[in-house]
Amino acid sequence: MRDKIEKIVKQCMELFPNDAEICYDDFMSEHTTFKVGGPADCRICPQTENFCAFTSELIRRARAEKIPVFILGGGANIVVSDKGIRGITLDTCAWKGASVENNTVSFNSGTSMDEVAEFAAAQSLGGLEFLAGMPGTIGGAVYMNARCYGSEIADVLVWTQIIDFSAEAPEEKRVSADKTAFGYKLSPFQGKGNLILSAAFNLKPAEINEIKSKMEKNRKDRKEKGHYNFPCAGSAFKNNHKFGKPTGQIIDELGLKGRQIGGAQIAPFHGNIMINTGNATAADIRALMDEVTAKVKEKTGFTLEPEILFIGE
Repeated sequence: MRDKIEKIVKQCMELFPNDAEICYDDFMSEHTTFKVGGPADCRICPQTENFCAFTSELIRRARAEKIPVFILGGGANIVVSDKGIRGITLDTCAWKGASVENNTVSFNSGTSMDEVAEFAAAQSLGGLEFLAGMPGTIGGAVYMNARCYGSEIADVLVWTQIIDFSAEAPEEKRVSADKTAFGYKLSPFQGKGNLILSAAFNLKPAEINEIKSKMEKNRKDRKEKGHYNFPCAGSAFKNNHKFGKPTGQIIDELGLKGRQIGGAQIAPFHGNIMINTGNATAADIRALMDEVTAKVKEKTGFTLEPEILFIGE
């Protein structure tokens, strides 16, 4: 597979010159917030020049050769296997950019959450304050319908620009937002193999100091909850209103806070945050999540659903 990947990358670079960062056998622990993960066969991070044409051709050729392609954003909600990721890992983090027209702001998918929130605030437009301090990129946020503090992406999303690979020839298209197609941590883009290029949001004019105040309040709350104390991926499990209480509270009441397997631990300060204490493996994290899921099922009858996505072999 390595020979095929190298050939595809070379061909795409010749067709659409790009100052891309190309790394072989690159450990994904360097590119995820959990700081775990084995080597990717090839991680390629295209720059802005020829980004759309380059990535479209790269994915088209890879799929023709039956080489898997994984789209990487900020690595904030994933655990990569200790064995790594086969095929091509397309890193979108350099695909940044923002623009504004009236009360609509749009961002390229690699733009970080903090950059998104700060840009909107600078335009005196409110509605994205809930993203302040959240790790990851806006492409990943749209993909996961990120939510926090009573707000979610679908509340303000207007359209999403994608490259659609469902047809024989890749097609760039703009998908208008339909809130009924979104759900709790769900979007219509999941499982489709599309590449999210950019997204636009309809925001409301507000006083900049008021917007900034909300952003700092959210950052402070995340800090106080320990989100930045250790490598982690935020909430380990989804909340389910049918349970009658937050998942973290359920885990806490069962005395599971602080439970540890290898270097993975249920945070002593929050029942629904799993942390890497320094030497965790992906296997440790999965084993601990499986144990917590089994104990919650046994004691309450509830079946927890992971919020973290497990990627790779």
